[in-house]
Amino acid sequence: MSRVLFTGGPIVTFEGAPATALAIDNDRIVAIGDHAREAFATFDEVVQLAGRPLLPAFRDGHAHPIHAGINRNALDLTGVSTLDEVLRRVGEWARTHPDDPWIVGHCYSPPLLPGGIGRREWLDKVCADRPVVLYPTDYHAMWANSAALALGGVTAETPNPPLGEIARDPDGSPVGMLLEFGAMDLVQLRMPATSSATFARGLTEAMSCLSMEGIVWAQDASVGMEEFEAYVEGARAGAMTCRINNAFRADPLLWTTQRPTFAGARDALALDAVASAWVGARTVKFFADGVIEAGTGFLLEPYEDAPHTCGLPNWTAEGLKEAVRAFDADGFQIHIHAIGDAGVRMALDAIEHAAQMNGARDRRPVIAHTQLVHPADRSRFAPLGVVANFEPLWAQLDESQLDLTIPRIGPDRSALQYPIASLAATGAPISFGSDWPVSSHRPLDGLAVAVTRRNSRGEPIDGWLPEERMSILEAIRAYTAGSAYQAFDDDAGALRVGARADLVVLDRDITAIAGDEVPDAVVDETWVGGEPVFRR
Repeated sequence: MSRVLFTGGPIVTFEGAPATALAIDNDRIVAIGDHAREAFATFDEVVQLAGRPLLPAFRDGHAHPIHAGINRNALDLTGVSTLDEVLRRVGEWARTHPDDPWIVGHCYSPPLLPGGIGRREWLDKVCADRPVVLYPTDYHAMWANSAALALGGVTAETPNPPLGEIARDPDGSPVGMLLEFGAMDLVQLRMPATSSATFARGLTEAMSCLSMEGIVWAQDASVGMEEFEAYVEGARAGAMTCRINNAFRADPLLWTTQRPTFAGARDALALDAVASAWVGARTVKFFADGVIEAGTGFLLEPYEDAPHTCGLPNWTAEGLKEAVRAFDADGFQIHIHAIGDAGVRMALDAIEHAAQMNGARDRRPVIAHTQLVHPADRSRFAPLGVVANFEPLWAQLDESQLDLTIPRIGPDRSALQYPIASLAATGAPISFGSDWPVSSHRPLDGLAVAVTRRNSRGEPIDGWLPEERMSILEAIRAYTAGSAYQAFDDDAGALRVGARADLVVLDRDITAIAGDEVPDAVVDETWVGGEPVFRR
């Protein structure tokens, strides 16, 4: 494809009234407006929009694509609405996959379990002859049956490991729930390794899903070397239709030995012209804390339902500062998962420390999720240049909020959650993402909640914390230009002359309909660098 004209529909540029025509030459936008039709004597293709809008393509600032793709080919519990149905599906999978040495399920909804805690005997009833492990949507816990706990050596005498907690009955025996990675690893390290063929199938599925929703770049927010190599091999094989930046996960106990490995992988990739056109490796990921619904998000004040604890930080404050400083000195972008207000503060302190120690540069550090931000910390993002990455779909009163989060932190702190508009008003850069497979990867779903702050039942009518709503153009910008800024992709993310031609055509103009109707829209075409990678 070389010279293409898009004409006959609104061109969403974020600047004034939409134009009605746009011309590209190879991978660049060369003209916008009426004169675009005369940019060349002839075009290789003319895309008749027929009233459909042309937007900058979407970019997901925090996701886990390859694992999401693998999940779709496995025991995927996404959307299951009852505990009985979860157990039925586990039992059915075990019966129909008799040769699987482990039964591994993904993405059940935490509110399906009383208090978010699953018991081993419930899983034993549907499959006792093999180990069973199920992951909730947030992946900060593992629900295991008795066989899996036995293989992990988890008994009443097993102490809580560093950076994790074993849920127990009053007599000390394990319930079947392992909280956070330190505890989960007791069992995970016994599980079979993921094969290269499984990674390859997962990558193929992920690319299809991303391109179908208009996503042309995604931040894979936590990878090991196996996932990284799968992306590189996929790029070499021509399997990529969406660019991926890898964030290597820093281990609080092993990070000093990880430094040369991460830097070596990044530098070797830079020498591979084919792979590096689609794959990046410039980021390091840190988990400051866990999640509030599991009681592991790190809070400044104790939990309402557990006044003996403020949650479970994954790092000490000084340990995080030193690790962030070191990887920042290595030239990596910093990406920190921070959910609780203490976790967010610890992340800000670490980024501030790195800047003070390493000097000024364009670092664009990211704090992901930013769920609970203390008012005193909101003004710190912009001066530090911190990108506040939100998953806008979470900013609603869903069952997780109503059944788990709000009861655990109380009404006052609940009213401080997901301060998207407030942080944007301070001048902080805002990017959007999905955390797929934790939640839907469709940007159109997230955009609707960013605009309305309403749940799927349309509640509350004025929106939850309505002062944090965004306009539709502001929300689109966060899912396009905002995430492009996070990606250091300064020649993309907006429709302007000279920008790279990463484009999406929708079936309707989402800037001219009610926010609740935005999820009804669908992507008709996705273009990456001037080439169509998806057409409905």
